[in-house]
Amino acid sequence: MFVHVAVPVGVAALFFRKDFRHASLLMLAGILIDIDHLAASPIVDPSRCSVGYHLLHSFWLIPVYVTLALYPRTRLIGLGLVIHIVLDTAECIRYGQPLELISPL
Repeated sequence: MFVHVAVPVGVAALFFRKDFRHASLLMLAGILIDIDHLAASPIVDPSRCSVGYHLLHSFWLIPVYVTLALYPRTRLIGLGLVIHIVLDTAECIRYGQPLELISPL
């Protein structure tokens, strides 16, 4: 969880120095997509990869998050969401968890 805070704050410090606080808070809002974990049973399963499993971590939403990152008005929120998905994917790869290709509904 530390990385999910440190990376957006680091990106804000490197690229959005003038608006560091604002940029940090908007990118940290990307953590809010973890609310979809509440719909799963069990809520947290260390052997389950979030990407592709939980609704807001679905593969079809990733292009939406990237698109948000491309437009100036939604760039910071989009970056926060993309950073979150990238970090979750890296965690899945690190622990050898398979990415779910279809989200269960």
